[in-house]
Amino acid sequence: MRLTAAAYQVPTDAPEGDGTLAWDSTTMVLVRAEADGQVGVGWTYGPTAVVPVVTDLLAPVVAELEPDDVPAVWSAMQRQLRNAGRPGVAGLALSAADCAVWDLKARRHGLPLARLLGTARRQVPVYGSGGFTTYDAQAQHRRLSEWVHDEGIPRVKIKIGESSGSEVSRDLARMAAARRTIGDAELYVDANGAYRRKQAVRVMRSAADLDVRWYEEPVSSDDLPGLGLVRDRVLPDVAAGEYGYDLAYFHRMAPYVDCLQIDVTRCGGISEFLRAAAVAAAAGLEVSAHCAPHQHLPVAAAVPNLRHVEWFHDHVRIEATLFDGAVGATGGLAPVNLDAPGIGLDLRTVQAEPYRVA
Repeated sequence: MRLTAAAYQVPTDAPEGDGTLAWDSTTMVLVRAEADGQVGVGWTYGPTAVVPVVTDLLAPVVAELEPDDVPAVWSAMQRQLRNAGRPGVAGLALSAADCAVWDLKARRHGLPLARLLGTARRQVPVYGSGGFTTYDAQAQHRRLSEWVHDEGIPRVKIKIGESSGSEVSRDLARMAAARRTIGDAELYVDANGAYRRKQAVRVMRSAADLDVRWYEEPVSSDDLPGLGLVRDRVLPDVAAGEYGYDLAYFHRMAPYVDCLQIDVTRCGGISEFLRAAAVAAAAGLEVSAHCAPHQHLPVAAAVPNLRHVEWFHDHVRIEATLFDGAVGATGGLAPVNLDAPGIGLDLRTVQAEPYRVA
């Protein structure tokens, strides 16, 4: 089996930011797993440094392995990363490569990846995400209105925690404006860890009349006791987990949140996503798939305790641009590929080439 990788950097359609970070482009690293004339693809969103991790560290240790033996392939790759460090760039590489190997296996057997994994559902609930702090009032209204009123998505999220939590009055004003725009749809907010513990509680109490249902990373995801404190003092469900790179992370976090987020492009790929979802289920929790919506659809369909997939504006736009086979989410449900082999997506090589940076 042969692993290769390439990176594509796509400018955002407008400046994007949250409570603690801003950006004007997004880099997708695509891994190809090839064997017997078939090619599987998997990807992650991260720096171009992911590419040499795939080609220099992971590719040599899987070259002689049987592509169908995904557990053996995954184990060989994660062992190889011991001294490189599993979290961070190396974890992104492992995740994209594992997804590519699963896609390759499905294509070699002529099966949709969702059929290979088995399905608990054939349509996956999504929530609209991307109400960035960089948006002005008109841009926020337009984005939320498109999701709720044009596409029928019944749950949407905006970013709060403006300027590392120093602009709470603007956060509250944007939340109130969002409620006016979306009517009875569910309102989610994401502070990206910008608040302090009691500040996070005060913010949500000030927003009590807005019926917020989802409070993502009200404090740093590294502050597990803080997440638990906020969870026990506010009405919205507290969620975190998007920065989880290994199974132990999710085991540690589960007692402190209402919903565990998992990112298949960070956590170790499809192989580890399934394990992390089982850890959540053992704790009585649902899971929510973080970003990279099309990479998540097959595994999200396989997980009984899934709540939803994040239909993240930036990644939806990139995946629709770079791949044939991308789908929409009208009515708040994204269809799972049950016909084409593998994940059902193929890179638009000609269209993608101008964005290639590595």
